[in-house]
Amino acid sequence: MATVTAPRATLSAEERKVILGSSLGTVFEWYDFFIYGSVAAVIAKRFFSGVSPSYGFIFALLGFAAGFIVRPLGAVIFGRLGDLVGRKHTFLLTIAVMGTATFLTGVLPTYETVGVLAPVMLIVLRMVQGLAIGGEYGGAATYVAEHAPKERHLPTAMNRHTRGKRCSSNRTCCQSTCGKTLQRSRSSLLKICPA
Repeated sequence: MATVTAPRATLSAEERKVILGSSLGTVFEWYDFFIYGSVAAVIAKRFFSGVSPSYGFIFALLGFAAGFIVRPLGAVIFGRLGDLVGRKHTFLLTIAVMGTATFLTGVLPTYETVGVLAPVMLIVLRMVQGLAIGGEYGGAATYVAEHAPKERHLPTAMNRHTRGKRCSSNRTCCQSTCGKTLQRSRSSLLKICPA
């Protein structure tokens, strides 16, 4: 019995460019978060030297967290901007914002030079970086999805859980899917940690 395989779809030059650009942008933006986390001890000594080393390290990690806290706000701001002016322009803007904030973080004066203004500027720049990555991450995923071949992506995110089947109400399907997920999570937790 002979098997027939479907011809493999190749990516166009435009699709490859979109995927490469989105991937490089995401790598560039997450690289900064990786670097900050890796050198948090050094940042604690340079920017939080007015307190004990333990507190300085905790404050450096809180500065790391500041970038994550504002990510949803960045997704909202840059997501709306992407809807208005286009994903490509918004994507380039987020990369420029991230690059500028990263450069300014690299040339910040230390605590010994300007005092308490140094950690304040550091936290503000971390928050700007968080805004940029919040907008870039969702924007890049949306940009790639918009350039995917029509047969390879689903019409809406709400219908994703139906595996291609239509529901009479997206809300009903979403509620039943969420309910099933919560029920499975609860039963799994009860197996691990009996009451």
